[in-house]
Amino acid sequence: MELPEECWESIFGFLEHHRYFEPLSLVCKRFLSITNHLRRSLTITDPTLESLPHLLLRFPNLTTIAFRDFHGNLDSVLSLISQSGLPLTSLDVSCHKCFPLLGLKCLASKIRILTELNCSNIGSLKDSDLIEIGNCFPSLEVVDISYPDHGCGFSPNGSLDSKSFSGLVTDYGVLGLASSLRRLRKIDLSGNTFITDQALVSLSSNCMFLTEIGIRDCDFITQNGIALAIRKTGNLKSIFMNGIGIPSIDVCFLDSFSYARSLCKLDLSNSFISDELLCLVAEANLPLNKLVLSRCFCFTFDGIYFLLSKYQFLAYLDLEGANFLNDESIIELAKFFGNLTFINLSLCSKLTNSTLFNLMGNCPLLTIINMERTNLGVEAFPAEIVVNPRVKSLHLGWNNNLNDECMKMASYVCPNLEVLDVTYCSGITEEGILEVLKSCVQIRCLEISRCQGVNNLELDFELPKLEVLQAEGLAINDEALASIGKRCGRLSRLNLEGCLNVTARGVEGVIVNCKALKEMNLRWCNNVSVDIVAWMVLSRPSLRKITLPCGSVPTANQRNFFLRHGCLVCQG
Repeated sequence: MELPEECWESIFGFLEHHRYFEPLSLVCKRFLSITNHLRRSLTITDPTLESLPHLLLRFPNLTTIAFRDFHGNLDSVLSLISQSGLPLTSLDVSCHKCFPLLGLKCLASKIRILTELNCSNIGSLKDSDLIEIGNCFPSLEVVDISYPDHGCGFSPNGSLDSKSFSGLVTDYGVLGLASSLRRLRKIDLSGNTFITDQALVSLSSNCMFLTEIGIRDCDFITQNGIALAIRKTGNLKSIFMNGIGIPSIDVCFLDSFSYARSLCKLDLSNSFISDELLCLVAEANLPLNKLVLSRCFCFTFDGIYFLLSKYQFLAYLDLEGANFLNDESIIELAKFFGNLTFINLSLCSKLTNSTLFNLMGNCPLLTIINMERTNLGVEAFPAEIVVNPRVKSLHLGWNNNLNDECMKMASYVCPNLEVLDVTYCSGITEEGILEVLKSCVQIRCLEISRCQGVNNLELDFELPKLEVLQAEGLAINDEALASIGKRCGRLSRLNLEGCLNVTARGVEGVIVNCKALKEMNLRWCNNVSVDIVAWMVLSRPSLRKITLPCGSVPTANQRNFFLRHGCLVCQG
């Protein structure tokens, strides 16, 4: 019985990422047509440019386009996109040297329904650009103009060189933007160091639907301004800021949380906060589900205990750098962690194995644990070990005492682990890593860079789901690399930077067997001959980026040749 297209679309819709459409598209012309119409997002890179007109025709329902590692003419590409007739709603042009004013104007003449625009880390962003954004796309709901790159220079006497600025974002530009974007829901102003409280006044006065504000590293925004914004923005659900409490916390700021009736997400990173502030937040009875106190100072266990006792429905908790925490205090706090799905305890140097395994045993919904730069590997395991199939990601890098025994126990407790990061964990050997890989067959991403104890990694079993392997600086050889190629059929990204024992023979084993490979980093792999690069590009059409060994620089003709085959080849 032949299924109608609607049924196939529903079935394919369960796939978590469009990268899984590729093998389906090769089955038959019908599946190719269905997957083409289901594709909603496209990332444009240098290798994409030549085939872009074809891609815009192939995927008629694209709603999201992002530019990554793109060094071409952004204005001309946006002009091309404007002619495509796509139902585009989201555009990311972040991290480019110049604001693409002409391209955005051209796009706006054809596509006025854009609701999300990311212009973060754009070079020379200025007030007039913000005003044009508002004029071009009045339907915008989400805007990111954070951390503009003005390439600030300094004069010989050490003072700021004003000539290095071609313009700045000020309160005037934010007012112009806010006046045009009546539907604005989210805005990130972080890193715009010359805006003041007046910018927040403009937003809260003009944007009635505003629910999220980002104001990290905005030096002239005061606690009074933040308090006013919280009071006047009745729908505010999320605010992220830093540097609060320098030199002290104002009374108006303390009192403002009693007005934030809708606040769900609060980020006070890198601030000098007090137990008094935490108690006032606790007593405000907010619908808080995300709390970030990363690298904050001046609060104590009593303050965080009281706050967490009031917000036992938190799903996301970041206490990075809270050095007063120890294993016993985490046991006390864990009784409030029943709904946590994410916790970050990195840089809490007193935490040991006890904390890691108690969290796994006492937090039934926990899926992501960050405990980098702690004291893992020290102290015995808890008497009662509970298997937690919910845990999917462990980020345990820079723990020098972490050892194979701990890895084996983690693999037992987390059978469904998908992401493991043990970067710079010198006490782990290949024995511990192999034990994890054997037990956790769902592993998609493995980061073992600079693990000095891992001398080799020969696989004699399949890793059907591994997609990313970060193996920078390891002593693996060609035999180990060949076994990785044979056993990891889904591998798409491989980082071998600084793997001095690898030669062209090992690279060939990966290229031949890994049919989904997209990126390979060979920087500092000085025993790999660059003569193999052309063969790599021609033999594995899926390749999109290769970083050459150091000292190897492709000529312009070579670079263009590889780009025509869809692969960006970068010098090491």
